[in-house]
Amino acid sequence: MSLTRKFADFLDASPTPYHACENLSLLFAAEGFTRLDENTRWQLEPGKKYFFTRGDSSFAAFVVGERPLEETGVRIIGAHTDSPCLKIKPNADRVTKGYHQLGVAVYGGALLAPWFDRDLSIAGRVTYLDGEGALKAALVNFGRAVALIPSLAIHLDRSANEGRAINPQTQMNAILQHAPADARFADILLNELQQSHPEAVEVLDYNLSFYDTQPSATVGLKDELFVGARLDNLASCFLGAEAMLNANTDVTSILICNDHEEIGSNTDLGAQGPMLGELIDRLVSGDAQSRQLTLRRSLMLSVDNAHGVHPNFADKHDDKHGPLLNAGPVVKFDANQSYATGADTAALVRWLARAAEGREAIPLQSFIMRADMRCGSTIGPITSAEIGVRAVDLGIPTFGMHSIRETAGVSDLEQMASLLTRFVSVTDISL
Repeated sequence: MSLTRKFADFLDASPTPYHACENLSLLFAAEGFTRLDENTRWQLEPGKKYFFTRGDSSFAAFVVGERPLEETGVRIIGAHTDSPCLKIKPNADRVTKGYHQLGVAVYGGALLAPWFDRDLSIAGRVTYLDGEGALKAALVNFGRAVALIPSLAIHLDRSANEGRAINPQTQMNAILQHAPADARFADILLNELQQSHPEAVEVLDYNLSFYDTQPSATVGLKDELFVGARLDNLASCFLGAEAMLNANTDVTSILICNDHEEIGSNTDLGAQGPMLGELIDRLVSGDAQSRQLTLRRSLMLSVDNAHGVHPNFADKHDDKHGPLLNAGPVVKFDANQSYATGADTAALVRWLARAAEGREAIPLQSFIMRADMRCGSTIGPITSAEIGVRAVDLGIPTFGMHSIRETAGVSDLEQMASLLTRFVSVTDISL
């Protein structure tokens, strides 16, 4: 199966961070990685491969290297499982003019306009009681179009194409159905849950999101573009997973995919939380100096999508730093360190991308924002500061970041997979 097809299948089956973690877990288990429980003591063996999840929405897989950590350090690939979206409010039911609607809360910096007139479904995690009163949790995916947010006809808003603001509180309540007198989303959700978990008798709470049911696709006369939802940042999670499945067992490497990057990472599941640091503590046997020596020899690739230069808005880019789709992965720079890249870490990535015996060169691009604009944030600087590891920010160039449907280059997906595989395969990355 081609990398693009595998990615499309993964993306379409992962409408929420919970589903992404479940699918990553299934993938790594099938490839011989052992699942670990954070609530137990671990007995880790050199040359063996493991994975675990936290909160069902953050994921980590790692290889315990056969060489000492103080010699090799740790290779870390960091990404995030969450994407901007519309979440369903706790008391979401609204009945207006005979329509049963659900109120939404905007998660992250979402582009709102593309959510109108889409065939929306619902997915997420539900906590419930079974018939014996036990508290349980399960993933839910309606898997079909059950809602929409219709646009207002231009006849009723003649200035709609002149920069109309969107109010998510009043203008983005999703329509579910013509409202019966006793319309309750809790009843609808319980009925859906019981299709796969018949023991459920009451829904206590949920974390649910709307998502677009349109599947991923390749477009363009030569199928050179890949379009789909949540490319930011499930593309990096998937490509990091592809690399880890081919990791060199001589050295220790980690793939960590945190939740909550889109809202600042400052949570127990986010990059500013303790998940990665605690994993490194479990890996390092010895005193504090052993940990410090290990981290001094370590490197993190913070992999998060980059802004490809939009041909209709080319002036939004520095004219010397406008990444093109299908022209290679992007190394991201920021003078104020909103990206973690430094000259030394960028040089290491350029070295990895060079042609060598038995491998072709991987083209690289550079990105920095215009001097009169601020860039976004990533997990790179956060992780670097939290655990004291050198880092570099890079990603594949995309159009429409934070839209309900984003675009990347097919070739860039393949090139990034190759670059990440080299990172966890070479025996020495010291500088």
